[in-house]
Amino acid sequence: MRTIEWDEKKDSLKLIDQTLLPQEYKIVECKTLAELIDAIQRLKVRGAPALGVAGAFGVVLACINEKSKEIVKKKVERLKKARPTAVNLSYGVNRALNAAMLGKSTQEMKTYALDEAKKMADEDVAVNKTIGEYGSDLLEDGDVVLTHCNAGRLACVDWGTALGVIRTAIEKGKRIEVIACETRPLNQGSRITAWELLQDKIPVTLIADSMSAAVMREGKVDKVIVGADRVVKDGVINKIGTYMHAVVAKAHNVPFYVAAPLSSFDLKRSYKEVVIEERSPEELIFFAGKQIAPLMVNVYNPAFDFTPFELIEAVITERGICSKM
Repeated sequence: MRTIEWDEKKDSLKLIDQTLLPQEYKIVECKTLAELIDAIQRLKVRGAPALGVAGAFGVVLACINEKSKEIVKKKVERLKKARPTAVNLSYGVNRALNAAMLGKSTQEMKTYALDEAKKMADEDVAVNKTIGEYGSDLLEDGDVVLTHCNAGRLACVDWGTALGVIRTAIEKGKRIEVIACETRPLNQGSRITAWELLQDKIPVTLIADSMSAAVMREGKVDKVIVGADRVVKDGVINKIGTYMHAVVAKAHNVPFYVAAPLSSFDLKRSYKEVVIEERSPEELIFFAGKQIAPLMVNVYNPAFDFTPFELIEAVITERGICSKM
């Protein structure tokens, strides 16, 4: 199935629970807006494009059994704040909400929002395929590509942004291998990216985040491709650790690319104007349920960092490759 699907019979949203991967593949169901907000905050659904579409379907959930447009507006404000850094979430909510407000009755509001959410889901797949077409031209036969976090089909509705570029290149007959950084502290690279690539029989090697400098110095990386949670006027905000890989890539003359849909662009803001989500200290103090640090230690746990454009070779979008931002 797609990462996100609407169940017509149950009026609910079905999601792949990404917190359980790779041990278990499980579909969870969100019947209420509160359940969806919880799923987003717990990272059962994650990735900027996926959050945008989930936000749109969240408006549908908010419209069910509500008669007041004002109440729906208030309910979805909580949804937009569920994770503040990725611009796609508020983009998806606003787009579906605008559609819902055209309805005169509760049923019409829900119908209009649902139509818009489904449209966004289909658009996401098409956009990712187009990003893949443009980006695949940057990869050469035999390339080894390093990636960070997960910007694959599980971060989108399907196909993926950074991994979509790799998938498309492979479809065109190019031999591509991937080095996946584990992406501490929640290990989206080891848990999700490695699992996703192995499902598609794409050669992948897992490394610790701290190994990227060593493998680039050893000449084992030809390109770096990552996704983006928000593209601002002075650079790219993405999963914590991205900046480190970009600095290392620049030092070793390895091209560093970002693959992102235009819905992730927020060019009116600088990175200093964006709220960087800080997550629970427990994500660093515990690992897989086991304590690995003193309980009373001070913890700094931002989920994202900023990479300036001067470290980025190009941003790959559905409109083409932007080499000068």
